Amino acid sequence: MPKESLFKKIISFIFAKLFKINDSAQKIALGVGLGVFSGLIPGTGPAAALFLAFVFRANRAAALFGSILTNTWLSLLTFILAVKIGSLLLNRHWQEVSRKAQGLIHNFHWGGFFKLSFLDVALPVIIGYLVMGLFLGLVCYLAVLFVIRRVFHKGNFAQ
Repeated sequence: MPKESLFKKIISFIFAKLFKINDSAQKIALGVGLGVFSGLIPGTGPAAALFLAFVFRANRAAALFGSILTNTWLSLLTFILAVKIGSLLLNRHWQEVSRKAQGLIHNFHWGGFFKLSFLDVALPVIIGYLVMGLFLGLVCYLAVLFVIRRVFHKGNFAQ
C-alpha cells in the first residue's frame, strides 16, 4: 500500500470520527476552537481544553483534539509570535522583550525572575498568547463549522 494512500486513509478516519460525533455542528466546532485556544497557551493544554469544553458546553472530544493538534509542537513559533504581538500591542520593541524572556528562560533563578519587571516580559507574552489563541481559536471554530455544515452534512465526505 503506498504511503500516500495510507496517510489519506488515516486522515479520513480521523475526520470521520471527529465530525461524525453525535453532537451539533456548533458544539463540535466550539470544542475544536477552545482546544486550539488552550493548546496554544503554555501550561494549559488538554486539561484546560476539557475544562473549557465543560464550562462552555462544547464537545469534549473535539476540544481534546484541538488541544492536541496545537499543543507543544508549535511552542517555538507561538512564543515568537506571542512576543511580537504582545510587544506591538503594548508599544514595546519585541527584540528587547524576547531577549529578556530568553535570558530568563536560559538562566532561570527566582532572584532573576523577580528582578525583571512584569510589564517588561510577562505582560507582552501573556497578551500575545491570548490574542493569538483567541484569533486562531476563532478561525478554527469557523473552519470546522464550515466543513461540518458544507461537506459532512451534504454527504460529500468519502468514507
